[in-house]
Amino acid sequence: MTRNGSESRRERHRRHREEGRLGPPGPYALLPWLLIGLGSFSNLFQGETPNPWIGGLGLLAFNSLYISVVFRGFVREKRESPASYVLLAVMAVVTFGLAIGYGGSWLLFFPLLSLACGTILRHRQLALGLLGLAIAASLIAVWRAGGDSDPWTIGYGTFISGAVTAAILTLSETVTELRATRQELARTAVEKERLRFSRDLHDLLGHTLSVIVVKSEAARRLAPRDIDAALLQVADIESVGRQALTEIREAVTGYREGSLATELDRARSALTAAGVEPVVRRSGPPLAPQTEALLGWVVREAVTNVVRHSNATTCSFVVDGTVERVRLTVTDDGRGQAAEPPAPGIGGTGLKGLTERLAAAGGSLTAGPGPDGGFVVAAELPVDTTDAVDTTDAVDAADAAECPAPPPTLGR
Repeated sequence: MTRNGSESRRERHRRHREEGRLGPPGPYALLPWLLIGLGSFSNLFQGETPNPWIGGLGLLAFNSLYISVVFRGFVREKRESPASYVLLAVMAVVTFGLAIGYGGSWLLFFPLLSLACGTILRHRQLALGLLGLAIAASLIAVWRAGGDSDPWTIGYGTFISGAVTAAILTLSETVTELRATRQELARTAVEKERLRFSRDLHDLLGHTLSVIVVKSEAARRLAPRDIDAALLQVADIESVGRQALTEIREAVTGYREGSLATELDRARSALTAAGVEPVVRRSGPPLAPQTEALLGWVVREAVTNVVRHSNATTCSFVVDGTVERVRLTVTDDGRGQAAEPPAPGIGGTGLKGLTERLAAAGGSLTAGPGPDGGFVVAAELPVDTTDAVDTTDAVDAADAAECPAPPPTLGR
């Protein structure tokens, strides 16, 4: 067996041991308490009990009911069923009958009845039941004076038996639920990280490969007549590739932060290589990193769409910011296809993903033909989008659940 196989097996054994330690006690842990009734059995066996047949049948009935109730108390569905309450009531009738009829050591069945109540009853039912049972046990013990135990000791033991049992079982159930919740949170965290990675990797590679293709075509066209210009395009391709490697590493480690200025610079380079004249106008106060990251995604997707589909000659980027909101408008003069309904996709690619991502941050996105022709993409965001990162993960997860296949970019 390989070393990895041995480590995996040891990990499984360790996990099983932990689950065994954290699990609630089983019903067998409550069976030894039946030894409390040995005094009654001894009196019955030695002939010190009047009407021994009645006492023997009562003892048999009590033990059978105790075992049945205790085992049902460890299964939630059976514990909450009416049959469990019926069995507990019959057990109470038998206990009161034996205690009233015989007294003495038979009074010790009250703590056992209380213990059974602790496995079935919860909350207000348990408090009222144990209080009433303890008072009744004390009164019967006083009435049957001459028992081996002090009446108040019987009452206290009756109350504390059920209370401790219910507390231990409730705590064990809570630990089990917390363990299940922890496992679910761990699974959710892994799924969230997988979605983040697939989202960022898909968006980064889609944009970068589009730029590389455009610059490669430009280099191929320029090579026969202007080798220096072609080499410049090849150098740009190398630079874009290196930058893509850096971004992929940052995406893997989760530390990548988008910059609107960086995305606009890349947009200029990509559009220029594709023969599209870029125009950038920016005004307003500085933006928060989260706001810049979201607008950077809009720039990235819009540029990819212009390069692939628009046949445009100019493309303008206008950023207007105020102290409360910022608006980004991307306009081209292309003659692309009419806008088509976007398909949902992974982590924010496509019109639907961008719309939901901005909506989760309190913003909006519109895209469609411009009034003077071409295509217009307009994004608006509040200046403070501190919670955008956490909120968009949930949106991206919903997108990925609907359609796991990579979608197209902004449709026209």
